[in-house]
Amino acid sequence: MNPTTLELALKKQRLQIASDALRADFGRYAAGLAPAFTGADLAVDAAHWLRRHPQVVMGAAVALVVARPKRVWRWARRAFFGWQAWRKLSDLLERRLPA
Repeated sequence: MNPTTLELALKKQRLQIASDALRADFGRYAAGLAPAFTGADLAVDAAHWLRRHPQVVMGAAVALVVARPKRVWRWARRAFFGWQAWRKLSDLLERRLPA
């Protein structure tokens, strides 16, 4: 066997072993993030389901508006102001607490 080819094969093998070790380390370190990834996966699955079944969303919205429009508007306003407050607070925290 050609010495250059042998040297390249050995280098490739060492890189593969190092890659396996890094992959195992990453798996151990990322295990703590599994619940967050699970929650994100559930949210994405829910969004996909809602995209496939828009009639459910529209039906719920119509039922809410027909049942108690005043209450729906009140809760929508609260949700909007809460969302705005959350955005402002998170922006403030990002500026004050660097990562």
